[in-house]
Amino acid sequence: MVEMSITYDGQLRCSAAHGPSGTVIHTDAPRDNMGKGEAFSPTDLVGVALATCMMTTMAIVAQRKNIELAGTTVRVVKEMVADPVRRIARLTVEFTCPVALTPDQRQMLENAAAACPVHKALHGNVEMPVTFRWG
Repeated sequence: MVEMSITYDGQLRCSAAHGPSGTVIHTDAPRDNMGKGEAFSPTDLVGVALATCMMTTMAIVAQRKNIELAGTTVRVVKEMVADPVRRIARLTVEFTCPVALTPDQRQMLENAAAACPVHKALHGNVEMPVTFRWG
């Protein structure tokens, strides 16, 4: 269990503190939803959570197999819809890994990415096309 504390700072902004580390992040409503867009929006953080969860899960598997993934980048594009209610419709995820791997290693890591807890939680509610570009 991990506890996080959130404070509403006013003007559609929040501060969120991570209990174990004390790290604080800030959110701002996006410009298209009455905010200033000066920080991640809460829905942006869902995209960040998906990508970092997938990458971390891949890295755990890679580490166990002595595969180094340093330098891998992930790009996420979030698409919202407003009908029937405002929500995340699609998170497109693109991995670029500079490491040359065998087809079996690639498949193992792609399977690990799809097994991350955030991907599992969003599955069926948000479209999540994922592409991998391997070294």
